[in-house]
Amino acid sequence: MTRYEDIEYSSADGRLRLFARDYQACQASDAAPLLMMHGLTRNSADFESLIKDLDWQGRMIVPDQRGRGRSQYDEDPANYRPDIYVEDMWRLLDNLGIERVVCIGTSMGGLMSMMMGAQRPSAVTSIVLNDIGPSVSEEGLDRIRSYVGPSDPMEGWDEAARRCKQINQGALDGFDHADWVAFARRTCEELNDGSVRFAYDPGIAEGMAVEDTNAVPPDLWQMWEALRDKPVLTIRGAKSDILTAETVAEMGLRHPDNFCSVEIAGRGHAPLLDEPEAVSAIACFLDETCK
Repeated sequence: MTRYEDIEYSSADGRLRLFARDYQACQASDAAPLLMMHGLTRNSADFESLIKDLDWQGRMIVPDQRGRGRSQYDEDPANYRPDIYVEDMWRLLDNLGIERVVCIGTSMGGLMSMMMGAQRPSAVTSIVLNDIGPSVSEEGLDRIRSYVGPSDPMEGWDEAARRCKQINQGALDGFDHADWVAFARRTCEELNDGSVRFAYDPGIAEGMAVEDTNAVPPDLWQMWEALRDKPVLTIRGAKSDILTAETVAEMGLRHPDNFCSVEIAGRGHAPLLDEPEAVSAIACFLDETCK
């Protein structure tokens, strides 16, 4: 695995200790660092394969959002929402003295990327959206609501792999047991007694309640218009129930000059970004926009 340094920093509200990985492949690079932001139930390990395969000769910052991975859980679940995560990201970048980044965001991380680009246009040079856009399918949100939240600890990594398969097999064609074990090791954590649990605070489910709009910010199409002059690559899983092909087409119509997209066969929500088509598309996008 590509080496990184641990970063610990305080959340924007000053209450939590948060964690990020800092891959400093070439600190002398003039290119803007990559800020990679994971999805709802994932963590910084989600980007390990992409970082290894991308061969990016620049700095890469990969945070655990509050309540995930090694970052502290928030005692108030109402704070598990994208606008607060974005404030945490600005705090992280300010602490590191980073003035501009390329945002790469999966699902929730993609929503954060759009918000950051709209809030501080000069701070975000370009954006890669992984299976997310300005319209989010309610069907997909209902599916996510069905499994996010409290669950019993698992006896070991084999059971964790089976649980991950049960939740995600519809989105990831061609996986064998070893693949599911690897998936589990990125998304779960082992406890002192040898049991395994998902590496996120079950409290994040409260922000996914049907009557709660915190999971998806309002006025996303208006936000998309604000990104009109910014280069954007969208990656869509061909079987996605969150990002429809029609939404991708509409994104291109509204953002005609700086928009490109690629669809990944055999993937639903969301591609893992270790697929050759995804890695190639991201590498080409970065080469073209980060000169």
